[in-house]
Amino acid sequence: MSGSPRQVRRNPVPSLLKSLMTEHLDPGYAGAANDRDQGHSKPTRVAAGVWIALGALLIGLVFGIAYAQATAGAPDASQERSEMLSKVRAAEERGRSLATNRDELTSRADEQRASALAGDAQGAEVLGQLRLLEAGAATEPVHGPGLVVTLTDLAARPDLSDSSQRVPGSPKAGVLDRDLQSVVNALWASGAEAVAVGDVRVGPAVTIRQAGGAMLVDNQPVPSPYRVSAIGPPGKLQTGFVVSDAFLRMSAVRDLYGVGFSIAETDDLSLPAAAGREIRFAQETGAP
Repeated sequence: MSGSPRQVRRNPVPSLLKSLMTEHLDPGYAGAANDRDQGHSKPTRVAAGVWIALGALLIGLVFGIAYAQATAGAPDASQERSEMLSKVRAAEERGRSLATNRDELTSRADEQRASALAGDAQGAEVLGQLRLLEAGAATEPVHGPGLVVTLTDLAARPDLSDSSQRVPGSPKAGVLDRDLQSVVNALWASGAEAVAVGDVRVGPAVTIRQAGGAMLVDNQPVPSPYRVSAIGPPGKLQTGFVVSDAFLRMSAVRDLYGVGFSIAETDDLSLPAAAGREIRFAQETGAP
């Protein structure tokens, strides 16, 4: 067999190994030396420390100014808050004083009216009509037997993070203003002669509504438990109330959410008079 000898291909030398064998100095050192020769050298540690110290000083100055402004405004805010609280307390005290004066004047006016009208038959008849109208307008205190319906909010709200305590479709478990409204209307429909929620008498144009977390009756806050008192024949009131939609509603609320709901008969209830309102317009209804 004839022919040229076959060349054996050797493994090429990697460029990295070749550069390590031929170049003993890293190219970065040469570049750094070139930068120093051209004046492009990096700042020294001293210069970098100076810049860091200057930046920290500026940041500290900004925070110091903000703190000084906050502390300087705090006494003013506290003083304004104290002044506002003082004004609120003074207004409340003035309101209580005016209410007491109004009650005294009302009592004196009633006494003078009774003494002036009770002298003859015509005056006595007018006085009787006035008393009937005042009873209908709830402007005089009353007492007698009746029924007390008590609604109580939960002592603690349910833990909504616990699925076992979460009630679908119920964002809030507690007594609502429409619950009190339904109870009051059901008592009226059952034959109540006078109704009060807490210490507030329910008369014409009296509203029951919620504002935030407070229950307002005639714009006066009433805390839980909400005691709805109704004067009238206890047996008739209870019989009419237990078959009303309000009773069924509150029974379901009690069973589903644990809201307090109870009914009790009493032999003597004392209800205060409702606040009088200025009448700007009146129209006679019915046959003359």
